[in-house]
This record gives sequence, C-alpha cells and structure tokens, in this order.
Amino acid sequence: MLFNIFAGLAVLSALLVVLNPLSRNPVTSAMFLVITMISISGLFVLLGAYFLAAVQILVYAGAVMVLFLFVIMLLDLQEIARRKLNLVSLAMGILAVGALFLVYKSSLESTYGEASQQHEVAADADQAEATTAKVVGSTQALGQALFSVGNGFILPFEIVSVLLLVAMVGVILLSRKEPG
Repeated sequence: MLFNIFAGLAVLSALLVVLNPLSRNPVTSAMFLVITMISISGLFVLLGAYFLAAVQILVYAGAVMVLFLFVIMLLDLQEIARRKLNLVSLAMGILAVGALFLVYKSSLESTYGEASQQHEVAADADQAEATTAKVVGSTQALGQALFSVGNGFILPFEIVSVLLLVAMVGVILLSRKEPG
C-alpha cells in the first residue's frame, strides 16, 4: 500500500517536473523535483535502507535543490529568452532516455540474475546454513562497498569532493557583486 503511494507520487511529480501544466516557472519544477526526491526517500525507508533515505533527504532534497534554486535565481530566466523546442534537442532527448533505459535494463538483469543464483544455492539443504544474508541498504554494507581496499572507491570519492569544493568556490565567485 505504502509502496504504491510513494511510487505513484514519485512518478507523478517527476512527470510534473518536465510537463508542468500549472506554471512555466522553473522554481515550480524544482519544487516538484523535491517532492520526487522525498517520495524516493520513502521508498528507501520501505526497503529498510534508512541511511540512504536520510542521505536522499539531506543531500539531494536539501543541498542539491538549494544549489539548483540558486542557479535558477542567478540566471534570472526571462520568458522571452526561453528556447523553442527543435528537432535536434528532441532527438538527443529521446537518445538519452533510450540509453538510460538500456542501463536500467542491464542493471535489473544483473541484479535479478545474481538473486536467482543465490536462491538456487539456498535451496540446497546442505548449503543453506553456509550462505549468509547481506543487508543491502545497511550503513556497514555501504561503507564496505565504498571504502574497502580491494574494490573501494576512495580515490573517486576524494576526486568528487575536490570537484564539489571547486564548484562551490566558483559559484561564490560568480555570485559576488563587482565593487563600484
């Protein structure tokens, strides 16, 4: 029941981000994006991934949306300056959606392929005790996946943190008023 509510709200508000009949104001679309992120956080809670739900709210619905709104306000978009839909942008959008669909499909196949193999192993009575269940959304599993020595993402994590720092300094410099 709750899954249907959160999933429906996520899909509806994601559609309203792009196809907003209520207003052509980009701030309204950003607010619908916040609703999308909060409903996705609700889905994480239903999956038992409380840490990811909190990060979804704090980082994406909080910090990233503030950055989006700051850029929208900084650009000061005018109704006249909006571009019309052309054929090239439509084709590139359809191509991007197709590529994202293929990535989603391959990740689903790899996820459910591994799950079905693990289910076959667990079906054997002799090996049922030997298999250990791994909690996917737990903080421990996430930390081990990100920061383990063998397959960790320590270097990419640090590179992304430096890039975010450079982006914050750039935004501060761009938004600063010139003296005089």
